[in-house]
Amino acid sequence: MQNFVIRTHYCGELSRHDIGTRVIVYGWVHKMRDLGGILFSHVRDVSGICQVVFNPGVSKAVHEAASALRSEYVVKIEGSVRERPEGNDNPLLTTGDVEVVADSVEVLNSAQTPPFSISEDSKVSEHARFEFRYLDLRRPAMQEKILFRSKVISAMRRYLEDHRFHELETPILTRSTPEGARDFLVPSRMTPGHFYALPQSPQLFKQIFMVAGFDRYFQICRCFRDEDLRADRQPEFTQLDMELSFTPPKELFRIVNGLMSYLAQSVVPLMSVPESIPVMTYRDAMERFGSDKPDLRFAMELRDVTEVVEGTEYGIFRDVVAGGGRVKALAVPGAGASFSRKEIDDVGERAKQLGAKGLGWARRDDKKYNTPLLKLLGEATLDRIYEKAGAGKDDLVLLMADKWKPAATVLGTLRLELGRKLGLIPEGLFALTWVTEFPWLEWSEEDKRPVACHHPFTKPMMEDLERFKETPLEIRAQAYDLVLNGTEIGGGSVRIHQPDLQEKMFEYLQIPKEEAREKFGFLIDAFKYGAPPHCGIALGVDRLVTLFLGESSIREVIPFPKTQRGVCLMTGAPGTVSERQLREVSLKTRVE
Repeated sequence: MQNFVIRTHYCGELSRHDIGTRVIVYGWVHKMRDLGGILFSHVRDVSGICQVVFNPGVSKAVHEAASALRSEYVVKIEGSVRERPEGNDNPLLTTGDVEVVADSVEVLNSAQTPPFSISEDSKVSEHARFEFRYLDLRRPAMQEKILFRSKVISAMRRYLEDHRFHELETPILTRSTPEGARDFLVPSRMTPGHFYALPQSPQLFKQIFMVAGFDRYFQICRCFRDEDLRADRQPEFTQLDMELSFTPPKELFRIVNGLMSYLAQSVVPLMSVPESIPVMTYRDAMERFGSDKPDLRFAMELRDVTEVVEGTEYGIFRDVVAGGGRVKALAVPGAGASFSRKEIDDVGERAKQLGAKGLGWARRDDKKYNTPLLKLLGEATLDRIYEKAGAGKDDLVLLMADKWKPAATVLGTLRLELGRKLGLIPEGLFALTWVTEFPWLEWSEEDKRPVACHHPFTKPMMEDLERFKETPLEIRAQAYDLVLNGTEIGGGSVRIHQPDLQEKMFEYLQIPKEEAREKFGFLIDAFKYGAPPHCGIALGVDRLVTLFLGESSIREVIPFPKTQRGVCLMTGAPGTVSERQLREVSLKTRVE
């Protein structure tokens, strides 16, 4: 058995204050160099790297032992800290002005040659990184990301504990409830033919905490959703879950604003958070930015030009407006002068890919307009369109005619894509906004009935309920999202807390009483014993850390991510199980 001596210092924490001190460090061999018979090694641990010198003049035995060291060997080093010789300091290392002169080296474990470099930030395929994740996580750049994530979560806890929140746990094995995505199901051995479900969120349980009188709850929780994956989705993810009693949304906003400001001060020094994060309604966000998660880092707002074109003879515009549709305009700065005709046509093709039947455009120079719409609309109408769109002479104006939402959505997507192409989105800028008053219901073509946009426990704007018979899809919800740089990082709502209103909501959603009773009966029963008004929110920890670090995928900040097919390449999950295991839970496999 090896006799471990407690280390005196971490590698990355050595400094000039330690000169003359005898130290014991542990770590991995990062690099080895032989300079004229004197060996130099970079030794790495979770804190960073220090340089170790093996000088035969100090100890021939230690120098000889060091000559056998290879990258990723696990070692224990003893020696004295000294200042590096003049001109040999390394500004790229935090320990770059000192080094350890070793008088003892012990190999705790040897290592095979890794399939990719640990010491260099070289390009490695995602497949290899996920398969050998334990090696990928050794790389300093990856360790920085994972440790940054840890700091963010620690800061969240500190802030919420200082604001009277209690960290409470909710079950992982629960029952299946409709929350917008497929459940991951777990068969029960003790109750054959029955299943647990992994929670898509702790929604029902955190509301039960409010009924139980805990007032302010939070949890850094794991959630599970069996849905198609992309860059910002994983089948299991982490969220900061919060619920508050006797609290209006305005107060919740203030608390979350304070949390974001605290993170900016303590963890993300480059981020600036205003004292009051701006608030806009869903309708306003769609009208101005064509998205319910608007990116406010750059301007390029959509403008409505319906009134300008409704009296023209242009048939497409006239028919769309007559049918209750809208004509939206987007001014693209400088693109009128810089885009070729092919580039403009490519934008039109992209609009068709997004569902548009067509896309109008116009540009002009000092002399005249250059657009297929000139004969159809005339110069006077185009002048008014340019004025309404806020376009300058070198700008390209895009025109979209359709029903309100499709018109806004297509131009909103083009706004983001063209903003990136033209370099209009500044790097390192963080722009936050609250979006409120989302629709309460939406129509499901699959179910042929209205379904909840958020979840069936969201309270509607009570003054809107009178619209239910005639225009149910116009009812607004007391729901809200927090958006950062065009990405939704959190969503929540005021909850229904009266049992009669909750049962009425199930009626609106055409959920049969028996089904509602079976799935939510415990919640409705709980409400009958005095439920307080309450609201809550969940913030996506993975998305938040990804944006803070400027990464493009949440897989970069999750220690053990799945691929886009939901596979863990390191462990091979999901995998097959034995027939005996299947029999124990009363299941058979079927291959179609």
